[in-house]
Amino acid sequence: MNPETGDCRAFGSTVPPEMVGELPDVSALLATPERLRERLATHGHAFLKGVLDEDEVMAARHAVFERLHEVGELRAPSREGIATGTSRRRELASDLGEFWKSVVDLPALRQVTNGPGLGRVMEAVWGEPACGMDYLFLRAGAPGSATGLHYDFPFFTRTTPRMYTVWIPIGPVPVVEGPLMVVEGSRGFDDILEHLRGFDIALDDTRKAEVSHDPVAFALERGCRFLTADFEAGDILVFDMFTLHGSLDNQSPAGRVRLSCDVRYQPASDPLDPRYFGPDPGGTFGGGYGELNGAKPLDEPWHRR
Repeated sequence: MNPETGDCRAFGSTVPPEMVGELPDVSALLATPERLRERLATHGHAFLKGVLDEDEVMAARHAVFERLHEVGELRAPSREGIATGTSRRRELASDLGEFWKSVVDLPALRQVTNGPGLGRVMEAVWGEPACGMDYLFLRAGAPGSATGLHYDFPFFTRTTPRMYTVWIPIGPVPVVEGPLMVVEGSRGFDDILEHLRGFDIALDDTRKAEVSHDPVAFALERGCRFLTADFEAGDILVFDMFTLHGSLDNQSPAGRVRLSCDVRYQPASDPLDPRYFGPDPGGTFGGGYGELNGAKPLDEPWHRR
């Protein structure tokens, strides 16, 4: 990653180079898991390079891209991931939620998100047996897309506070294609965090989980940086429920779709939230996969995939 290029954008605004920092690779700490846990407790996030099988990640990427090609959203060859700007998804899929569930349940993708490789990593993170949610947040971001700044706490802590998000780039996601970024020092934003504790977004519609639609203005006001990287197949970013995060804009000059997946991991001994576990999970609000932006055709405008 070269922050000096000044080509990072967030919601259409240029991110000044001095506001962009590179995530440090702390994968070496997997050899001493207690130190990795100490880092997560202090910083809230850990960038782990090359900890997943690259071939498995790329197999998942190709499988998902082929499904998007089948509904007219990617050009041939589908493995290149180049958006057509059109879609036949609504025409060919009678139920968008069921279509997206069929994509999310592709065996090649599940091998990455819920397979033994990531399972071993997350057992080291927790220091005990861990399990990943069955409900996945698969995100296919067309050029121009971005995700606003938010904390995960209001979504995923109903049955246990012991939860980590694992953000997985499904194939390469360089900075120009809009990867995830975390807001440095955001675990210390007490004025925001005090309003999150006890907040369950599905039970309280008077508050919003998103912190800002203008990440650059927010960061300038707080005097903080965005931390990100040129992600490669096999990398993951683990972060806690009180780490503010979002994404940069996908500015792919080739028109490539940014593909990533969020999966939450918790200790296996903690209570499981039935919204997210099981063969047919209902999701945050009970609408299944149909409630996700990922279920929407790629040619439809959106700002939070």
